Amino acid sequence: MEKKVSKFVYWTPRILAILFVCFIAMFSLDEISPGKSFGEIIIGLLIHNIPTFVLLIIVIVSWKYELVGGIAFLLAGIFYIVLVSRSGIYWNILISWCLIIAGPAFLIGILFFINWYKKKL
Repeated sequence: MEKKVSKFVYWTPRILAILFVCFIAMFSLDEISPGKSFGEIIIGLLIHNIPTFVLLIIVIVSWKYELVGGIAFLLAGIFYIVLVSRSGIYWNILISWCLIIAGPAFLIGILFFINWYKKKL
C-alpha cells in the first residue's frame, strides 16, 4: 500500500523539473540567426536540444518513479560538472556555471528522493 504524500512534496520536483527543461531548452535559441537557412536552423535546434529531449524523457519517467528522477537528475548534475571541468576554463567561471546548471539538477534530484522516501514510509 502506498502512503499518501503531501501535495507540496509531490508537485515541487515535477514543476521544477519542467521549468529546468525549459531553461535548458532556451540555450538552443542562439541557433536562430538571420544568416542561416531554415534547414540549418532546424538541424541546429535538433542537435542543441538533445540534452533537453533526454531530460524530458527523464521527467516523464520520473513522474511515476521518483527514484529514477532522483538518480537521473543527480547524475545529470555530476555529468555536467565533469564535462565542464574537463574543458579547461577558469575555476571562477566553472563554479558559476555549475551553480546555474548543476545546482538546480541536484535540487530536483534531492526533491525526487524526498518524495520517494516519504512515499515508501
